[in-house]
Amino acid sequence: MQVVNMSDKPVLNGNKCVKKEENALPACPDVTNGCEAGVVDVEYIDSENLTDLPDVDTSLSSLLARLDSKDWVKTCEALNNVRQLAIYHKEKLQELLEPLVPLIVKSVKNPRSALCKTALMTCADIFKAYGELMANSVDLLLMPLFLKSSQDKRFVCEAAEAALISMTSWISPSVLLPKMQPYLKNRNPRIRAKASVCFSKSVPRLGVEGIKEYGMEKLIQVAATQLSDQLPESREAARKLSLELQAFYEKSQASSSGEGDSTPATSPEAESWEAFCQSKLSTLNAQAILRVTVGVPVAPKEVGVPVALKEAGIALKGGISVAVKEGAVPIAPEEGGVSVAPKEGSVALGC
Repeated sequence: MQVVNMSDKPVLNGNKCVKKEENALPACPDVTNGCEAGVVDVEYIDSENLTDLPDVDTSLSSLLARLDSKDWVKTCEALNNVRQLAIYHKEKLQELLEPLVPLIVKSVKNPRSALCKTALMTCADIFKAYGELMANSVDLLLMPLFLKSSQDKRFVCEAAEAALISMTSWISPSVLLPKMQPYLKNRNPRIRAKASVCFSKSVPRLGVEGIKEYGMEKLIQVAATQLSDQLPESREAARKLSLELQAFYEKSQASSSGEGDSTPATSPEAESWEAFCQSKLSTLNAQAILRVTVGVPVAPKEVGVPVALKEAGIALKGGISVAVKEGAVPIAPEEGGVSVAPKEGSVALGC
């Protein structure tokens, strides 16, 4: 439980706003209505410490009106009522979810920190309570949550991150991933970073079959793109995603190879992680993924250069094999299928 002494915030204990100063004037949403705000203590109550409402029906009947109130103190009380109802009476509150979410979003966007944080705590609780039922409301919440989780006020940022964790924990990744993917290309690097973190946390919950269904190729392209992002937070999320995808891919290949003798065997090269990355990504992106997952980037094959010659340090230049390692003996070219001795004066090229 967190208590902060500020002049613009109420004490919220269940559904009651308590003021610490006996003679303090009533707290008002602003000074434009001729009322001076009193000094109050703010109490942010953890979900496990919220108690049940004494009168559920009365609270429900006025809930939407109080959430849309111009008095931010009443709005905070209503938000805590939403949290209590989601925990103790989720079936009754479910009927109000559709008109409820836009009002919660409105409070999340509010510049008053106390109101914003209370709304963010409400988001975390309703994600947990309703899970998949919140899928249609995610579009309204994603941008505000990404913005608030990347702002400078730490206590607001932490509440937003907790809401995002709740969202990725309780809503199916198959629903979330397509909704979050556009934010990975947002112009704001902080939004990209937060989206990248949420995306990487959601992918493992798909499981092997879910990843196959969503598309390994699509996921590895996302990871490769984010590895070169501007912010370290985004790059670290992409690194974790790359490692997860490698583990899932290798596990999938191992399980499919043991399905039975009737399954035609494929070459080790075609099944390898390196071969997959090189076949699905550009040269630079493949090297970036392999640098993270393998440790050493695997150079792509060069057209017309046999692997054996390349590994032996031999390059083909103008149709003539030339040793490129220092001290190596040049390989004589062939004319008409017959080896011909090197021309007089020819030398091996040192690297």
